[in-house]
Amino acid sequence: MGFGKVGSEVARRAKGLGMHVIAHDPYAPADRARAVGVELVGFDEAIATADFISLHMPLTPATSKVLNDETFAKMKKGVRIVNVARGGVIDEEALVRALDAGTVAQAALDVFTEEPPAKDSKLVQHERVTVTPHLGASTTEAQEGVAIEIAEAIIGALKGELAATAVNAPMVPAETNGSGVKTIKVTYASARAPDDLDTRLLRAMITKGIIEPISDVFVNLVNADFTAKQRGLRITEERVILDGSPESPLEYVQVQIANVESRFASAISDSGEITIEGRVKDGIPHLTKVGSFEVDVTLEGSIILCRQVDQPGMIGTVGSILGEENVNVSFMSVGRIAPRKQAVMAIGVDDQPIKETLKRIGDISAIEEFVFLKL
Repeated sequence: MGFGKVGSEVARRAKGLGMHVIAHDPYAPADRARAVGVELVGFDEAIATADFISLHMPLTPATSKVLNDETFAKMKKGVRIVNVARGGVIDEEALVRALDAGTVAQAALDVFTEEPPAKDSKLVQHERVTVTPHLGASTTEAQEGVAIEIAEAIIGALKGELAATAVNAPMVPAETNGSGVKTIKVTYASARAPDDLDTRLLRAMITKGIIEPISDVFVNLVNADFTAKQRGLRITEERVILDGSPESPLEYVQVQIANVESRFASAISDSGEITIEGRVKDGIPHLTKVGSFEVDVTLEGSIILCRQVDQPGMIGTVGSILGEENVNVSFMSVGRIAPRKQAVMAIGVDDQPIKETLKRIGDISAIEEFVFLKL
C-alpha cells in the first residue's frame, strides 16, 4: 500500500523472495510498476487479496485510519500487517479487535499514533504484535548521509535541476503527475491595476494546497512553483478588473481544476472543471461558490456538503437528525440554481458525526449526494 521510493524497494526485495507482489497507489505510474514486475490494483482488491500488507504511505486526510474495522473485515483471515509508514494510517483500536478475532494473524509496527506509545497499550502488549522503536534515520551514519543528500539537492534545485532525492517520493514524469491534475486556472478579481497586484504568495498557497494532500512531498511557499513544474502541473493566472476601491486588494479568488474527478460531483461546473471560489470577509476566509452553486461557508471546523432537490423542510430534516445524535450545528447555508430545482446545503458542525448519522442523512430521498469535510 503505497508505491513510492520505499514501497518500490520493498517490492523488489519481496520479488526476490519469490512473492507475487501487487500494489495499490493511485498516484504511481503504471510503467514504473511494470518495470519492477508489480501489478497495480485498486484498494479493495489489494486488501482482499493480500496475505501480507505492508504500508508505505504518507499520513493525509485521505489516508488517516485507512485500515479500520470496515477494511479489516474485507481482508483474508490470517493476514499479516507491516506498518513502517505513519501511525495514524491504522485505527489502532480496530487493529486490536482484528488481532483478537484472528482476522490479522500478526502485526509488525515501528510507528504509532502516539509516540512513544503508552506503556499499558493493548496493541504494544499484544502477543501477536512485534514492535520496534520509530528510529528512522537516527544513527550517526544516517544523519550524515541525509545531510549530504539535502545539501546536494538544494544545490541542484538552485541550478534549476530536479531534486530527485530531496523528498521521500519518486520522481513523477511531467506526463504522469500522479494526482491526475494537469491544468489549474486561477482567477483574481480586483479593482487594482494588474501591475499593482502581486499574486505570487496566493499562487504558492494554492499550489501547496492542491499538491500536499495527495502526495508525500512536503511543499512550502518557497518551493511550490518548483514542485508544480516537477509534477507537470500547468498553472495559469487571469485577472478580472473590477470597478471599486483599489484599497481592497481582492474581491474574490476562483480556482478551476481540469481533468480530475471530485469527491463531490456538484463541484464540477457546467464547463467540466472543478470550480471553487472564495473571498475574505471580516478577516475570515469564506467559500462562496462550489461548481455552479453560490454558497456562503466559513472555512473552519467541519462541514457537511449536500446536493439535494430544493424542497421545503430539508433544513429541518437534516437538523433534526444531527440534533438527535447530539451534533451541534454552527451554521447552515443553502445555494440553489432556481426554486424547486437543485440546491447545495452546507452545514457547519462542531463535532464529527458517526457513520450511522451520516448514513441517515445520505438516506434522505431528496439528497442526491453528500460529503463530510474535516477542515
